[in-house]
Amino acid sequence: MRIHKDLKMAEVIHMNHHLLPVLNRFDIFLGFGERTVEAVCRDHKINLDFFLEIVNTFHDPSYFPLRHLQTFKASMLIDYLQKTHSYYLDVKIPEIGQYITEIVQTSGFEESHRKLVKNFFDQYQHELTNHITKEEQGVYPYVLRLEKVLESTLTSHEILEDLQKYSITEYEEDHDDVESKLFDLKNILIKYLPPVSNYKLLNLILHEIFELESDLNNHGHIEDLILVPIVENMEKELHSRYADHGTCI
Repeated sequence: MRIHKDLKMAEVIHMNHHLLPVLNRFDIFLGFGERTVEAVCRDHKINLDFFLEIVNTFHDPSYFPLRHLQTFKASMLIDYLQKTHSYYLDVKIPEIGQYITEIVQTSGFEESHRKLVKNFFDQYQHELTNHITKEEQGVYPYVLRLEKVLESTLTSHEILEDLQKYSITEYEEDHDDVESKLFDLKNILIKYLPPVSNYKLLNLILHEIFELESDLNNHGHIEDLILVPIVENMEKELHSRYADHGTCI
């Protein structure tokens, strides 16, 4: 069953509690009473269509309305993606890191196993942070400048310089596969460590890593299959606009 506007928001959580962090990215938190999805979105000034498409892509892995998602503004996507980044760096990664520290300290692992797990997680955290920083400081500001110029009738020398030295296809080609590192970490925990007495904590760590991996996969799809084509079209439109005005790019 897909999530629709007339469904009560509380029922959405009962249907799929994994959507809680997704709702938080829209600044929706618990305490919405009997209000419907449409009413909650209206109260929070959230684009209802965009909200429904995002939560349904998480709720149903087979649902990915490519063409409809590509009709939304890039700035709307970026706002959502930035809040997702904050969730990763401020909530999920510190949470998993705390569990990793606890299992390393209480498991009775040999020193080599303790170092293996801790170092691998630290490397992953560093790689993910670098990946997000690259997007936040380079890609997203570039996209927002593109959108701003397209919505105006003014020529921007800054955006002309951007178009000369940068293209969203470079971002697409350089889009690091941060999910693969998580897969390796899962294998270390599942296959290569000796049995631990605190198996409940280890199971919890694996559960959280699987959750993060699924979230990252959806996040990557939105970036690669939605944001990138939108930006490619904006770049083409700007090239055409400036060509029509006799400006060399």
